[in-house]
Amino acid sequence: MSEPRVFLLPDLGEGLTEAELVAWHVSVGDEIAVDQPIAEVETAKSAVEVPSPYAGIVAVLHGKPGETLDVGKPLISVTPLGTGVGADDAAPAPSPDGNAASSMPSGSGRPDATPGAASSAPAASAAAAETYREEEKAGSGNVLIGYGTPGGHGQARRTRARKSSVAVDERTESASAELSKEDELALLRTRVPGKLGAVISPLVRRMAREHGVDLGDISGSGDSGLIMRRDVEAALRTTSPAAAPEIEPAETPKPSWLETDEKQGRDARTGLPISARTPVRGVRKAVAANMARSRSEIPEATVWVDVDATALMQLREGLKATGAEVPGLLAFIARFVTAGLKKYPELNTRIETADDGSQEIVAFDGINLGFAAQTDRGLVVPSVRGAEKLSARELDAEIRRLTQVARDGKATPAELGSGTFTLNNYGVFGVDGSAAIINHPEVGILGVGRIIDKPWVVNGELAVRKVTELTLTFDHRVCDGGTAGGFLRFVADAIENPTSLLADI
Repeated sequence: MSEPRVFLLPDLGEGLTEAELVAWHVSVGDEIAVDQPIAEVETAKSAVEVPSPYAGIVAVLHGKPGETLDVGKPLISVTPLGTGVGADDAAPAPSPDGNAASSMPSGSGRPDATPGAASSAPAASAAAAETYREEEKAGSGNVLIGYGTPGGHGQARRTRARKSSVAVDERTESASAELSKEDELALLRTRVPGKLGAVISPLVRRMAREHGVDLGDISGSGDSGLIMRRDVEAALRTTSPAAAPEIEPAETPKPSWLETDEKQGRDARTGLPISARTPVRGVRKAVAANMARSRSEIPEATVWVDVDATALMQLREGLKATGAEVPGLLAFIARFVTAGLKKYPELNTRIETADDGSQEIVAFDGINLGFAAQTDRGLVVPSVRGAEKLSARELDAEIRRLTQVARDGKATPAELGSGTFTLNNYGVFGVDGSAAIINHPEVGILGVGRIIDKPWVVNGELAVRKVTELTLTFDHRVCDGGTAGGFLRFVADAIENPTSLLADI
């Protein structure tokens, strides 16, 4: 029987380098088909089902549910059933951006490697590059469900010649070892987001990130401009002087209140028993990092106003009486927000900081309106793309669709990370107001509180009205209080007089 093929965890898009293994859909000994979902993994963006590029018998499951796996590390080993197409000939499927997904490297583990192919390094390198390009054109058509891939033939091709008997894990684990050109080609796994010509391995990308190297400024020395480890090392030598060997600082003793009596399971600081320890990872880890960055980088300010929403509530009730399909309140307010952002575009921007510390305000021709959605996996912010072009009914349909895919954990990175302004309806939690944290790198977030009966002065007389509170938190670097107050008042006036902006509903 042929040796097992090892499928490596593929690049999941958006520059993510790790994922948590949520659950296996197969067990050792199961027979699987090409494109059959084998595992569910959770990234900082969403939950994703990973299909197998191989058909055969499951030999090894590399990891247990709850473990965090690095991109490019083994995920599953599959023993081919035979030598026909769809088994031994199954080609590694491409990654979501069109690259070949991580799969069995060209080495002794490849059952279809050509004997003697390692005798000529240039020939092997050229062959590897050519087969890599062929894989880009082929693909199983379903590398990551929800992302889609090119091809979709369900067929397979033979790939990459044998080059070395050294296992890929040994090469990637030993960052200090010198890699030959062939070895580096065997590490090609992922793309730098936004730079299609710079294909690199997770090892190289991590090395660049840890040393602060911008991969967009590097010209690759490999075939077709591929960025290799040596390119990152060269950039380090040219951009920074040779540094003296770092001396590990002496370990600082931990405060006594940080110590824990493991035997008793009791916290030393509080004296209370420890009931649980929950790792911060996945969506919660991403939210924590983004909120901390927002607080540390953005000089924010908050303005708020109470609004009489009686007319808007009466409008919705009137539409219901006619039997017409009535959008939700959030869709109406979203319609007012997009109109307000067109009048006050300063709040639909982003601050970008250059390497030299200079900053510029980036404005957008269009509005991607994000909205906060609470899910079982934590708070996520899907965005309605091109929201300024949609009516209230169209906004309502898209908000409902995105809410559902977000709660199912199937929202794509583009749907979760492309917003330019955020709308947050925390009134559903029964609260009136909140000084929200801006969703970095945006510059503003509008919060809507619950709508309740309150005493209100109308035409000089006291009346009971439907009142809500709007709260705008904005980045004081892009605008001053006049702009922020003008936008907030515009939305408030639209809620109090909704027919003025809802001719299209």
